[in-house]
Amino acid sequence: MAWTTDDLRAYNVTIEAQDFGTFFGQPSPILQPSELLTKQRADEMTSVENHRVISLMDLAMNRVPSEESMVAQFTEKLLVSLEYESLAKSVVLRQQMPLFICGESRHATADVCLMDMSEILLVGQEDKRHMDAGDPDPQLIAEAIAAFQFNNYKRTRILHEPTLTSKVIAGITMLGTAPTFFKIPVTLDLVSAVELGQYPATPTVVTMHVPDVPRPSCRIAEGMEPLDNREVIFACFEAFKQFV
Repeated sequence: MAWTTDDLRAYNVTIEAQDFGTFFGQPSPILQPSELLTKQRADEMTSVENHRVISLMDLAMNRVPSEESMVAQFTEKLLVSLEYESLAKSVVLRQQMPLFICGESRHATADVCLMDMSEILLVGQEDKRHMDAGDPDPQLIAEAIAAFQFNNYKRTRILHEPTLTSKVIAGITMLGTAPTFFKIPVTLDLVSAVELGQYPATPTVVTMHVPDVPRPSCRIAEGMEPLDNREVIFACFEAFKQFV
C-alpha cells in the first residue's frame, strides 16, 4: 500500500535531515581503491561486474515517463558490488511483506531489501513520482514498519525467540541514481498504533541524510555519473553498513 505524508502525520512520524557526521556518527571513511571510483564509463571497466554496475546505472538514469525503470536492478547490483551481500546476508528484489494496519491485513513491497536468515535489515524504495506514484519517503517508512512486523513474526513463530521491542530499520530511497539514506526507529508502541489506527502519544523521529555532492543543484540530474559525486555517495554507502 502507498503511504503519504498524511499517514505520517496520523501516526506522529516526522523526518529530520542530518549532516554526515551526525547521521553516521563518524567521519567520512577512506574508500578502498576501485575502478568504479576512477573510471566513469562502462566501456572503460576491466571487471565484468563493474561493467554491469555502470551499464545499469546508465539505464537507471534514463527513465521513461509512466514506465518502470531499472533503478531497483541497479540498486541491487550496486549493493552487491559494495559488499552488502555476504554468506549470511542477501540482497532481494521486490520483497512483499504483510502490513497489518487499522485492523486489516494488507501488504507493502520493498523494491530492494537486505535480509539474513532471521530478519529484514534494510528496505529500499525507488522514487516513482515520474509514474505518479507519490512521495517515496512515507512508503519507505511503511515498509520499515512492515519489516518490523515481519521480523517479529518470524522470531516468535518460527525461531522461537523473544519479541523485539524496538529496532532501527535502515532505509534508502533512490531518485534515479541519487540516494537518500534513512534510519527509521520502529517500536512496538508505533506498530500497535498502526495496527489499531490510533494516534501514538510518543513521536517517532526518522533521520535522513542527503549526500553532500559537489553540485547540489545538479544532484538528481547527475546522480552517480560524475566521479566526484560517486566518491561522496560511495562513502555514504560504506558508512551506512554499520546499521545493517
